[in-house]
Amino acid sequence: MALETFAPTGPLAGEVRVPGDKSISHRALILAALADGPSRIDGLATGADVGSTITCLDRLGVRVSQGVVHPPRGGLRPPDGPLQAGNSGTTMRLLAGVLAGQPFRSTLDGDASLRRRPMARVARPLRRMGADVLARPADDGDEETAPLEIRGPLPPGPLTAQVHRLPVASAQVKTCLLLAGLHAAGRTTVIEPFPSRDHTERLLRVFGVVVTDGGRLEVGGGYPGAEAGLVGRAVSSGGHAVSVVSDGWPLLHPVELAVPGDFSSAAFWIVAGLLVPGSALRLAGVGVNPTRTGLLAVLARMGAAGAVALEGLPEAVDAADGAECGEPVADIVVRGLEPARARRGSVPGVLRATLVTAAEVPSLIDEVPILAVAATQAEGVTVIEGAGELRAKESDRLEALASELGRMGAHIEAGPDRLVITGPTRLHPARVSARGDHRMAMALAIAGLLTQPVAGRQTEVAGFETAGVSYPGFRRVLEELAS
Repeated sequence: MALETFAPTGPLAGEVRVPGDKSISHRALILAALADGPSRIDGLATGADVGSTITCLDRLGVRVSQGVVHPPRGGLRPPDGPLQAGNSGTTMRLLAGVLAGQPFRSTLDGDASLRRRPMARVARPLRRMGADVLARPADDGDEETAPLEIRGPLPPGPLTAQVHRLPVASAQVKTCLLLAGLHAAGRTTVIEPFPSRDHTERLLRVFGVVVTDGGRLEVGGGYPGAEAGLVGRAVSSGGHAVSVVSDGWPLLHPVELAVPGDFSSAAFWIVAGLLVPGSALRLAGVGVNPTRTGLLAVLARMGAAGAVALEGLPEAVDAADGAECGEPVADIVVRGLEPARARRGSVPGVLRATLVTAAEVPSLIDEVPILAVAATQAEGVTVIEGAGELRAKESDRLEALASELGRMGAHIEAGPDRLVITGPTRLHPARVSARGDHRMAMALAIAGLLTQPVAGRQTEVAGFETAGVSYPGFRRVLEELAS
C-alpha cells in the first residue's frame, strides 16, 4: 500500500488537461461494441476502470486498438471465462444490461470491493425483462452482490420491454436498463425521482438511437454557464422519464467522436485553485454537461461565483453531433479566493456554508468528497442531504469522509444519508487512509494542501495509488502546478 505525503504549497498555476471523461468512455466503448461497424473514439480515459471495460469487451470478441473499436461480426461472442470488472461498478452494471439480452451465459465478477457493492438494483429489473440473473445473496438476506451470472431469455429472443421506476436516481442503473431495452421488443422506460447524468441518452442519439426524454431543464442563475442554459437542474413532476424503443435488436451505426475532459477529475483542481491563495488555473476542454456540474452551482452559492469562469462555452449543443459526444465543452478558469481577514483560526478563502438538497445530489454525486473538503473551510454549517447512495461506492464515503477528515481536525458528522460539516476549520497534518477509493485519495490529497504548517509533519495518505483508477498522474500534475 503506497503512502504519499502532501503539505501546504504556494499558489497553483498553469493549464491542466484532465483525463477523458470516465463515465462517457465506458458508455462510448460499450455502444461502439454494439454498432454495425468500427467506431473511432479519441480521448478515452486511461484509468484502470475504463481498462476493465476494454478487457471485458475483448473477452466478448470486441477489439479495441488505438481508439478504434471493432465489433465482432454477428454480435458479441460467448466469453471463455468470467468477465473481470476489477473495481469498476460502472463496468459491471452497464455490461449486465448488454449481457441480459445475449443468447449465451456469462459471468461478471470483480475485486473484493466490487463484490460488496449492491447489485439487486440491476439484477431484479433485468429478471422482470426475462433475463436469467444469478447473484450471490448478501449477509443481510435482502441484497445481492457479484459475481453475476447472466443469460438472455430461453428460447432465444428479445427481452420484454418494461417501465422501471427507480427508488434512487442512478445513472448506472438507468444505463443498464436502457442498454437492456435495446435488446427488448417495445418501449423501455426508466423513471427516476431526480434526473441523473444523461451521457447515455446523448451518446445513444449520437449512435442513431431515438431517445425520448420526459424531463425538462430549469436553469438557475448565479454561476458559470447559467446564461447559456448549459448548467442547471432538470426537474419534472412525477419523476424524470427516459425511453428507448427497439424491435429487440440494437441498431447502432458506427461513429467518430471525441471524449471531453472529465469534470469529476477537474473538480479537485477547481477546489484546490479556489482555496490555495494566489492560484490561477485553466482546465482545458472539460465537459460541462448540466447533469454533472452541480458542484459549480453549490460553490457559487458559497461565494465562489466570481472566481470560476467558463470560457469557450458554446451557445448551443446539438446532441446528435458526435464530435464531442453531443456534450457541451469549455475551459474552466479558476483563481484563488481572497484570503480571509487575519484573525485567530482564520483559513484561506471566504466561502459560506450552504444546504445541498437531495435533488442536487445526482448532479454532484462524485464530487461530494471534494465538496466536503471545501465545506471544512466555509463559515457556518454545511449540510449535504440525500447522499445515502455514497455508502455504496468504492468505500462508504459518508463514514470515510467523517472519519478521515476528522483525523485532520474537521468537524464532520455522517448520518444515514447526510453529511453535516461545521467550519471554518484549521486542518492539521495527519495520517489518513484512502480506503481503497480513488476519489477519497484525491480529496484527502487536496485537504493536505490546506493544512496549517507544522514543522516536520505532512499529511500522509495511505493507499494513494488507488487514485490511478480514474486519474493516473494526479500527483505529477500537482507537483507541476505547484512548481
